[in-house]
Amino acid sequence: MSAEKEEIVAAIEGGTKSRKGWWIALAVVVVIAGAAVVGARVRGSSPPVYVTEQVSEGPLRVVVTATGTLQPTKQVDVGSEVSGIIDKVFVDFNDHVKQGQVIAQLDTQTLEARVASTRASLAVAEASRTQAEATVVEARAKAARSRELAAKGIASQQTLETDEAASQRAVAAVASATAQVTASSATLREAETSLRKAVIRAPIDGVVISREIRPGQTVAATFQTPVLFKLADDLRRMELHLDLDESDVGQVREGQRAEFRVDAYPGRTFGAEIVSVHFDPREVNNVVTYETVLSVDNPDLALRPGMTATAEILIAEKDGALLVPNRALRFLPPGGARAHAAEPAGDRLWVVRDGAAVAVPVRTGLTNGEHTEVTGGDVALGTAVIVDVERPARRTQQGGGPFG
Repeated sequence: MSAEKEEIVAAIEGGTKSRKGWWIALAVVVVIAGAAVVGARVRGSSPPVYVTEQVSEGPLRVVVTATGTLQPTKQVDVGSEVSGIIDKVFVDFNDHVKQGQVIAQLDTQTLEARVASTRASLAVAEASRTQAEATVVEARAKAARSRELAAKGIASQQTLETDEAASQRAVAAVASATAQVTASSATLREAETSLRKAVIRAPIDGVVISREIRPGQTVAATFQTPVLFKLADDLRRMELHLDLDESDVGQVREGQRAEFRVDAYPGRTFGAEIVSVHFDPREVNNVVTYETVLSVDNPDLALRPGMTATAEILIAEKDGALLVPNRALRFLPPGGARAHAAEPAGDRLWVVRDGAAVAVPVRTGLTNGEHTEVTGGDVALGTAVIVDVERPARRTQQGGGPFG
């Protein structure tokens, strides 16, 4: 037991009754207890334990991720410009068709009747023109005789004027009849065109991916052309349309390679190449994206229109890069954050030397979000860089008081 403790014990055991002795004893007890607590805390603390990872070497791929849908390189909606009832349908889903092949036909009875009616109207107009032309010949001859008789004083001037006016009216009648023939001819061509369009033909070589009609169905083409079929070009060549985020569009350009996956084939990766990056922005829920089109080979027809794809566009690639985890570039040692707050981020690493964290300036290059390439600085392959710090739990003194 120390001298101070012995003095306190002696004072207590001796039964000291003085007020001053009690105050002295209490002060000494408080000082000794405080010293014991501070000593326990000092004994329970320990230096920080640093978590490190080694600088590695390997390939580095920088990619941009986006989602989109697969579409045919060329898709045509086949409709009808004339109204009527579907009489026959010659193709179905997944059928392959050739350009010009008949794929459907409307009932043509009404259209054929219209053609016959317009042909009759044209014949009447042509007959009227022939009659008007004959009238012109007659009127001109009569006007000529009137001029001869008027010159001899046999016919009056009024008769001459009447005959000449009749001749001019006959010429005008021919012009009117000719116009009527032209109008009737146009009406006939329109009716014949409608009759031809009642037979629906494939505009391209391809496959039927959608059939919207059945025999007996009425087609009304009054205000807009109804879609009867959807034809896709050769599905062995397709397009992937991605919605590219505005923060990534600056890194993407035509000719870059990409890989994508679809849910239908979880373990398979498909290749693609960028062919176009559109300038027209799309804004949905305050998120701006740009449509990016990629060319896709589909030789085995595994991919189908409408499939959702997740693609990774290769921005940059490097083999044998010196790599550090991004956590190492973000690390600050305890108490060092304030001292280094003004330094630019990502220009230093921390290593352990003689038990302390030491900053090492570096130059960085490509990054993929997890690892960053180191292009210069005092680090080498295998160097242990600090990525985090751990502190063991503080030890508290168990049992015993200041006298224990």
